[in-house]
Amino acid sequence: MTAQEPRSPQPKQLDAGILQAEISSFALRLAAEGKAAKTIRTYTEAVQWFAAAYLPGRANWEQVDRQDIQRWMAWLLDRYSSAYASNQYRALQQFFKWLAAEDELPDPMQGLQPPRVTDKLVPVFTGEELNLLDHACAGRSFAQRRDTAIIAVLRATGIRLAELARLRYDPGDPRRSDIDLWQREITVRGKGGKDRIVKIGHQTARSLDRYLRARARHAQAWRPQLWLGAGNREPLTAAGIYQMITRRGQQCGVDAYPHRFRHLLSA
Repeated sequence: MTAQEPRSPQPKQLDAGILQAEISSFALRLAAEGKAAKTIRTYTEAVQWFAAAYLPGRANWEQVDRQDIQRWMAWLLDRYSSAYASNQYRALQQFFKWLAAEDELPDPMQGLQPPRVTDKLVPVFTGEELNLLDHACAGRSFAQRRDTAIIAVLRATGIRLAELARLRYDPGDPRRSDIDLWQREITVRGKGGKDRIVKIGHQTARSLDRYLRARARHAQAWRPQLWLGAGNREPLTAAGIYQMITRRGQQCGVDAYPHRFRHLLSA
């Protein structure tokens, strides 16, 4: 479930009240199946949100019918993207499928169809835009070397933002490092704990090498995360990397965000 959550002025209400017991059991089942923690959180929060926002006062899940689902989808589609509503639908679908089997209840979603997702074209970076981004990051400061390396890796590999944020580095133990500059390879840990090797070019390796030399003098260099914060701050999260890329884009007048880089390789 990877659709980006749209802009929402109000935080989600996730207090499912008396209906939480079944949601917790559903989460336990997902964990037993080996689902990733992020997947479990995404699925359970979708069910909690539905229960908290639309089912207050309901004594049990048996009182939920297909019209409740349809009205909830209509509410979502009126406020969010079709892709996001479709992801919420599929989370609820998995929950009610499990509940029907677990408690021998009718499935209110049986026979329903998910919202139709309308494709949204992601613009591909032009050569001029990429040059502007390179110039925006140019320099010898720690942040400039780091940001240049991050953008170089995204350009070369098109890996996901979460995968980029999970990269590790340990100069003393290759088993704990995802970066191999001599082989020009990066080990990417993807969904479900599946590793894969991606190749990078000489220029990307050069940008990484410059960053790693600056990283070696960082107060937090002992940490396993590859991307460290400027000013000796702690490692960057996925959200921090996202903010950095959009900020660099704003500096040079380019609409930049991580997902755009994924389309470079398919262009």
